[in-house]
Amino acid sequence: MAFTFAKRRGIFINIEEEIAQKPTSIPADMVKQFEMFDDIYRAMCALCFNYVPTSGHPGGSISAGRMMSALIFQTIDYDISDPNREDADIISFAAGHKALGLYVMWALRNEAVRIAAPELLPQDERYQFRLEDLLGFRRNPTTRTPLFLKFRVKPLDGHPTPATPFVRLSTGASGVGIASSIGLAFGAMDTYLDDPPRVHIIEGEGGLTPGRASESLAAASTACLKNVILHVDWNQASIDSNRVCAENGMPGEYVQWNPMEFAYLHDWNVIQVPDGKNFQQVFAAQQKAFEIENSQPTAIVYRTIKGWQYGIEGCASHGAGHKLCVEGFFNAIRPILEGTNISVPRCEVDSQRCKAGAVADVMEQCYWEGLKAVRSLLEQKKPLMQMLAQRIKEAQNRIIRRNRRPRRSAPKVEAIFQTAKENKHTIPEQLRLKPGKKTTLRGELGRVLNYYNKISEGAILAGSADLYGSTSVNAIAEGFPGGYFNAATNPGGRLLTTGGICEDAMSGILSGISNFGHHVPAGSSYCAFIAALGHISSRLHAIANQARQAINKGPYRPFILICGHAGVKTGEDGPTHADPQALQLLQGNFPEGTMITLTPWDPQELWPLISAALAEQPAVIAPFVTRPTETVIDRKGLGLAPATEAASGIYRLWHVDGEIEGTIVLQGSEVAYAFIEEALPMIKQQGIALNVFYVSSAELFDSLPPEEQERIFPSSLAHEAMGITGFTLPTMYRWIRSDWGRKMTLYPFIKGHYLGSGQGDKLMLEAGLDGKSQLDAIKKYLKNKP
Repeated sequence: MAFTFAKRRGIFINIEEEIAQKPTSIPADMVKQFEMFDDIYRAMCALCFNYVPTSGHPGGSISAGRMMSALIFQTIDYDISDPNREDADIISFAAGHKALGLYVMWALRNEAVRIAAPELLPQDERYQFRLEDLLGFRRNPTTRTPLFLKFRVKPLDGHPTPATPFVRLSTGASGVGIASSIGLAFGAMDTYLDDPPRVHIIEGEGGLTPGRASESLAAASTACLKNVILHVDWNQASIDSNRVCAENGMPGEYVQWNPMEFAYLHDWNVIQVPDGKNFQQVFAAQQKAFEIENSQPTAIVYRTIKGWQYGIEGCASHGAGHKLCVEGFFNAIRPILEGTNISVPRCEVDSQRCKAGAVADVMEQCYWEGLKAVRSLLEQKKPLMQMLAQRIKEAQNRIIRRNRRPRRSAPKVEAIFQTAKENKHTIPEQLRLKPGKKTTLRGELGRVLNYYNKISEGAILAGSADLYGSTSVNAIAEGFPGGYFNAATNPGGRLLTTGGICEDAMSGILSGISNFGHHVPAGSSYCAFIAALGHISSRLHAIANQARQAINKGPYRPFILICGHAGVKTGEDGPTHADPQALQLLQGNFPEGTMITLTPWDPQELWPLISAALAEQPAVIAPFVTRPTETVIDRKGLGLAPATEAASGIYRLWHVDGEIEGTIVLQGSEVAYAFIEEALPMIKQQGIALNVFYVSSAELFDSLPPEEQERIFPSSLAHEAMGITGFTLPTMYRWIRSDWGRKMTLYPFIKGHYLGSGQGDKLMLEAGLDGKSQLDAIKKYLKNKP
């Protein structure tokens, strides 16, 4: 019995066979003009790589050129004058290594409009991508070469970031771009629903091989994201292989599927383009994607040749190309120069100028002469420029006619930030906890986020790595339609499925959702997993938010990375799951203002901490919340600071009047509960006079003015304090600065090994973090204090 796929919602179309049955109406003269444009595009890719040696990826940029030109001049609806227009269709370069092609295509588009319809261009240079900006390819903002300064050139990152107009995401890192691009589609779909902006993702087959790509495709099809169209540049060449996938009866060197099988497996519509160099097939495939009437996302798979007609093909053209001004380079650009009097410089840098340190200036001048040669060529091709400019005008007219509007009752994300800023020190009545109540940190986090979800009419889409109930993320969606979000059948659902146990894809998808600008999505898993697996997506999201400031200044757009089941007391699962190391991966490892970690100990601290973090609007908020049920402490009765003090990041939890013998800094819920419930009664009984501080968020403390920081936690105390933490020793270094204090600090790995399994109290005893061990360590610290 032969194996066949089970029935799918997605369909398969071979566009060549489709055209044979129903010929396209694309005029031959239009195809000829696009062929001419592609000649120029490929020559420009060769030219840019030549004058910026050892930089870029010419092969993949060249093989993707025809699908890209069809998209921007024929297929998508957008406004060239407004790159920040949110209702426009999006091209998202998941294949970040094709940045060279992106920059060249953007510059040629700008030139066409400059020459034939300059009134369409935005007046603000920041929103244009000029030919001059190609001088900034892989250049640092500190560049001080003459033309870079003269033309106010944009420094162009090696992989795309939102510092470039029409780019929404930072991509290129091992499959993250697929996940975050699909996140954009989630955000667009939930905001607009009936006619959402389409997200066109450009990727190669190599970019489909990371595990998070499979997870992301599963998420998109399961949620019926019909506004996603994935354009696969299937050239079979990666960095090291010329047979990535199985094909023509031959096994692949990396994977044993081809991109069509891969997408169809995940229940996507699949359109096969047998010849990705054939414009008739390319145009027809992109048009056909719009005609499919089901609710599934679509993958268009173009069979191409990496480095086609460049002179170097396959994997050899992936990250390398012709050496500077060798004959192979001139052969690659010859087709566009034949029959003209235009030439490009050979850029022979003489030894005297080299010694004078002017190599960069000479190379820049040669590069500019080459770009001016192309500009001269374009100005001679008025009919081609007019055709392209007219198509850009039509794209603008289409987006105006569509008149897309957010759906009625679309999320109102600003309500979250406004409420957080106004009420971070005032816990809402329905969220206040009475002393003696039994609850969990994770449960109270769910209740706090549910409060924000309701006031924002659903701006928090929440996912989990198959731990919705376990991490209390399901509470975020209470009061909304039950079940998981599905654009076709349950658009009101606020819970996301992101491929299953898929922290990788989930964190990328969350970043894309928040980047669209109408949500603060949240996702959870064990902190042991999500802090590591979500790190790349968090980092790229932070990069994107910073880069966006170059052309679209404004607050960052946060997502919430819930580091659940944190702390030593997750001991029943053993050391594989109870991970003290997770905080160290995130805390202090991001530029200031982009990441805020939260380490509450008392469930009463969740409102002030989450609200304070939301008020700051970082790129990522990472609360570390524990699993066990705890008893709400009578803070006032015990003489403890109120829970709202946690919003300052570190606060004086307990102290006595009079002369203080020493300072203790606590961090982590399990050690704080052990201190309050076990050690503190003995400390009071023995009359030990201590300053006791609790660290609730290093980054919130950093956000305070220096004088406020000094008032809350005088720097002198750091030089005499000892610490007790449920995380790693380095997370205490900023609070404990003396060698003696660090030597006396308690932490889970103090005995030099991972902890075992068992009940939480047994793990605390094994680690030496229980109340009695804390008291013994404190007395030793005081006795031998320098």
